Amino acid sequence: MIAIPYLTALTTYFSYGLLFAFGQFRDFFRKLIDWFTTTTLHGYAPICLGLEDFYIRRLYLRIQDCFGRPISSAPDAWFDVVERYSNDNNKTLKRTTKISRCLNLGSYNYLGFAAADEYCTPRVVKTLDKYSPSTCSSRVDGGTTLLHNELEECVANFVQKPAAIVFGMGYVTNSAILPVLMGKGSLIISDSLNHNSIVNGARGSGATIRVFQHNTPSHLEEVLREQIADGQPRTHRPWKKIVVIVEGIYSMEGELCKLPEIIAVCKKYKAYTYLDEAHSIGAVGKTGRGVCELLGVDTADVDIMMGTFTKSFGSCGGYIAGSKELIKYLKYTCPAHLYATSISPPAAQQIISSIQVILGEDGSNRGAQKLSQIRENSNFFRSELQKMGFEVLGDNDSPVMPIMLYNPAKIPAFSRECLKQNVAVVTVAFPATPLLLARARICISASHSREDLIKALKVISSVGDLVGIKYFPAEPQKQQQEGKTTKFD
Repeated sequence: MIAIPYLTALTTYFSYGLLFAFGQFRDFFRKLIDWFTTTTLHGYAPICLGLEDFYIRRLYLRIQDCFGRPISSAPDAWFDVVERYSNDNNKTLKRTTKISRCLNLGSYNYLGFAAADEYCTPRVVKTLDKYSPSTCSSRVDGGTTLLHNELEECVANFVQKPAAIVFGMGYVTNSAILPVLMGKGSLIISDSLNHNSIVNGARGSGATIRVFQHNTPSHLEEVLREQIADGQPRTHRPWKKIVVIVEGIYSMEGELCKLPEIIAVCKKYKAYTYLDEAHSIGAVGKTGRGVCELLGVDTADVDIMMGTFTKSFGSCGGYIAGSKELIKYLKYTCPAHLYATSISPPAAQQIISSIQVILGEDGSNRGAQKLSQIRENSNFFRSELQKMGFEVLGDNDSPVMPIMLYNPAKIPAFSRECLKQNVAVVTVAFPATPLLLARARICISASHSREDLIKALKVISSVGDLVGIKYFPAEPQKQQQEGKTTKFD
């Protein structure tokens, strides 16, 4: 859990309170004006109403230039950001013909495959010529090519499971699979900080949902023991099945899952384990096989393995890997497989080729170099940020490192000042995070050079001083320490 400094929490609450009060004040006068100039159809309620609409109008629109910035190049280590302007206080943004060449610290391009690659790109282009951009059909109709079958075999071998099924969208992989696997009489126990796709999938399943404290196996055991003892609501019958859902790397925290301890608890209480490796597969582990490899967990102990191809593999879509019986069942019952258009053939080829590079099947050691580079880059960048006095979340080896901002005024200030110095960062605030825990999320890539990272650190340090987000004392520089030691001697 994040321990917020008392003064920081107080000023953050005050800032949001001020924004809320002035927003309500403005809405009051807006209602008076709209009373005479209303455009709402008679008999119809406003289609946009409630706190969400208030938040968008009075908070988000003020800083929307910090989000959704269009780019005009591949999301490599450096990319082109299209400049925008507004003539109505950020209510609308208009694109210009000007671009800024910026250092990319926001994309999930962990291994650098999102840009042109000497091995992957020619094969993707060849596949595009052969199959076209889309199959224009679902997998059970005319949407299964030889590439799709090859991809599923490739993924199953890579994650070391008997079988796999692939989908055209990573978000849908969670939100469509969980309602198929779970239903009334089943129990889902979810980490409190699981991704929105898991939350929506669990809600849509109709199963009973319980939450355990983030990454806390001891609390998971308490919840499991209590729920098994109580049974189903009202009837108190035994649960039909229990599934514990966790993530390999939590996308907003950069933390590694305590997978060995969680699996031990699940085995003890005979609960299934569902592991979401969207941000960890391909990015961590000696050969890129995710948190199981990194933490020494046998993949046979994880019942359902989920992952996406949008991060480390530079493509799109997601997968579920598990037993042959499970995958066969999903192919017969999952709506995302039965009704959705299959993954694009060029995207499928990109995934296959990138996995071949990672495993060295392209005849080179570039895959091993990329894995070594992202690990080295991530640990170096995290260490330097912490030395500067920033509050950085997450664990070593994780390429995701959130820098805590807290105060709402610091969200646009940090983002805009970094962009002025040609460093593009992603800022995250409510509702993606709790109200008090706004942050800038840095994503490191193997394509970043040491010079890139040093430039980014210099910019972030200067902006951090300007905005006031160095919540811890900075470590003294080695040269200063050596100088003091010499003088003392």
